Amino acid sequence: MDAVEVAHRRLHRQHLSGPPLPDPLAVVRHLVASQAQEVPMSRWSLGMRSGTDDATVRAALDDGRIVRTHALRATWHYLAAEDLRWVQALTGPRVVQVNRSVERQVGIDDEAVARTHRAVTTALRGGEHLTRGELGDVLARAGVEASGLRLAYLLMRLELDAVVASGAVRGAQQTYALVDGRVAEGPDLRGDDALAELTRRFFTGHGPAAEKDLGWWATLTLTQVRRGIALCEGELVEDEVDGVRLWSAPGPAPAADPSPTVHVLQGYDEYGVAYTASRFVTNVAGLSIAPPGSNMVIAPLLVDGQVVGWWRRVVARDGVVAQPRPARALTDPERAAVETAFAAYARFAGLSVRVDWDA
Repeated sequence: MDAVEVAHRRLHRQHLSGPPLPDPLAVVRHLVASQAQEVPMSRWSLGMRSGTDDATVRAALDDGRIVRTHALRATWHYLAAEDLRWVQALTGPRVVQVNRSVERQVGIDDEAVARTHRAVTTALRGGEHLTRGELGDVLARAGVEASGLRLAYLLMRLELDAVVASGAVRGAQQTYALVDGRVAEGPDLRGDDALAELTRRFFTGHGPAAEKDLGWWATLTLTQVRRGIALCEGELVEDEVDGVRLWSAPGPAPAADPSPTVHVLQGYDEYGVAYTASRFVTNVAGLSIAPPGSNMVIAPLLVDGQVVGWWRRVVARDGVVAQPRPARALTDPERAAVETAFAAYARFAGLSVRVDWDA
């Protein structure tokens, strides 16, 4: 197996190519978690893997089958509701440790967290769904100073403790709701059982991937990752590519996709953000993708599983303008495939999407 084959297998394991999964919930279950930073575009990650439209994804979020919450790398993720508690119990404590330095900077201590817990749970009792701003007002009335970064990190602590998660969207605003009462009990996974489950599902849904990829993705130590792999003995296979050991679920290589196959991803799609030690497999040509000297998060433009550029989404009065930024010259068939990929996004979003190559 070489790097290009690894990328090809990932496309299929993540269901970006091959048969789609039946619905958005199945996507999140398969991936365990899907990064959800930018809300409208994060839903595209679920839609493109399931062949569903934006309304279907939003319905799964509004009724609580999928929750959006801070998890793993102290950032927003989608999780299946039944996975929320055990994932947060396994990974949340280390994320809390990572957050400690910021918490100290903004004056968050155990007493502030306890007072926040009491005030927020009281306000959300009975099935209430409140926005961040409304919860800020709740905390102010309770004598807890909470605005800006301090408010964000106080609420994040409650998310990592599986006290609150996303509620139903109200207009364009996200809300919070209590986990108890909204999220049904899931499997009772603890300790090694939880670690094995996370390890197995990560390498099944994201593999082939490296130990450090899982450590980065889930904020686990390498000791935890290696124990997780040992717990999955006989359920994972190992390969080595360019000196990097990769793990995945066993199975035959997927059939080759027709070339060119194009995917237009959102900037935080799992195909890009889930890897650190083995990210090189998606850019074997070593192209310079992002603008020189920038630290921007790019929305990747893929041709046959390889990142060949990025694209910008510009909201216009009559829909969306997609501005491709290829890092190399594209052939006529590749440009046509890019247009087809943006047409799929337009169908998902229910918007007019115009591709502007010259912007």
